[in-house]
Amino acid sequence: MEVFFVYKRERQKWNTQTLVFLALLIAMHLVLTRLVAIDLGFCRITVGSVCTILAGLWFGPLAGGVCGLCSDLLGCFIKGYAVNPLITTAAILWGVVPALFSVWATGSRKRKAAVLCAGVAVCSVLSTLVFTTAGLVLMNGYPLLGILPARLLQWAVMMPVYCVLTCSLYFSPLTQLVRHAAGVQSHSAAGV
Repeated sequence: MEVFFVYKRERQKWNTQTLVFLALLIAMHLVLTRLVAIDLGFCRITVGSVCTILAGLWFGPLAGGVCGLCSDLLGCFIKGYAVNPLITTAAILWGVVPALFSVWATGSRKRKAAVLCAGVAVCSVLSTLVFTTAGLVLMNGYPLLGILPARLLQWAVMMPVYCVLTCSLYFSPLTQLVRHAAGVQSHSAAGV
C-alpha cells in the first residue's frame, strides 16, 4: 500500500513533455520488438521491453503500464496479429513491476542496481515465463512441453541482458535529462 502513496506524493502530471517522451518510448519499443528482433514464432529475441521498463522507472508505474499496453496493441495492429489478453498483460507488467520495485531502491548505487535487477527479474518471470507462455499455449495452441524449453532458454539469456541495459540506461545522465525535461520530480531511486 505504501508504494502507491510514494508515487501519489510526487504529483505526477502528464504534461505535453511527458506524453512526448512516452510516445517516443512506445515508438522505440515498436522498432526494437517488431523490426530489430529475431522472431521464432513462439519466441521473440528482442530488447524492446527495456523501453517500457524505463517508462515505468522514469514516469511511474501507471505510465509504464500505459506504455506497455499501447506498445503491445500497436504492435499487434502493425503485424496483423489478434490481440492476446495474456500477452498484453505481460506487456503491461514490464512497465509496472520494476517501477514498483524502484521505491525500495535507496542507498548506494550497488543497492539501487540490485533492487532494480530484482524488479526486472520478477517481472521477467511473470511476463516471459507465466503470462506470455500461457497466452501462447491457451490462445495460440502451442504445446506447453514443446515450447517451454525454448522459453526457459530465452528467459535465462534475456533476463540478465534486460538487467544490464536497464541499469546502464537508468544510472546514466539520460535519466536526469528526461526527468528534468519532462518536469518530473526525482524520487529516491532516481538519485543518480
